[in-house]
Amino acid sequence: MNIQPVSATYFAHAMERAASFRHISPAAPADSADPVHISSAARAALAAEGDASVDAKLASIRARGPINRSEADQAYLFTHDQRLAEIAAQGKPPEKLTADELDYMQKATGMVNTMANLSPAEKALYDKAVASGNTAAAAGISQIALVRMMGHTAGGAGGATYDPLNTAITAANVERYFSHSIVDPSGQAKAGFQALIAFLNADRVG
Repeated sequence: MNIQPVSATYFAHAMERAASFRHISPAAPADSADPVHISSAARAALAAEGDASVDAKLASIRARGPINRSEADQAYLFTHDQRLAEIAAQGKPPEKLTADELDYMQKATGMVNTMANLSPAEKALYDKAVASGNTAAAAGISQIALVRMMGHTAGGAGGATYDPLNTAITAANVERYFSHSIVDPSGQAKAGFQALIAFLNADRVG
């Protein structure tokens, strides 16, 4: 089985929209002549109730998925999910984010969580590629994460099949297996895999 590549367009749009969601006007102060005193216990109870309500609404928004999500839902998500807001506040394009940041963004926004298919060592390799400015090699790793969404069977060279979930990311495996699992007439997927092969070979020598 072969698959079509998935672009990062959604993340780019999400990051752009997040910029407007991060700025919230402060609420107007209550117009009251007499001060209101709330005990610490009552204050804690109100805070807990508020947190539970926010968590419940966030869960509901995520469950609907990005297709069925309104602009108001999107605004609420980027406003009330603290880590998501912090990631968006960096103003970085998707290809400049770390593997963990992409992983969290995929989960929080309800996108297909491809980055969950990478091991800690593979995420570290992804981060190394990003840090070195080799976004093409990082894209190759992202493509492998996508291939692994197919499960334990994918197409390799010459019509052979292999288990992408249990195949390590090495230059030889990318060349023989992973690079044959994505059909992309544009050539971008192939370029990403070739960049990854070169990156892995250089990393091994270094």
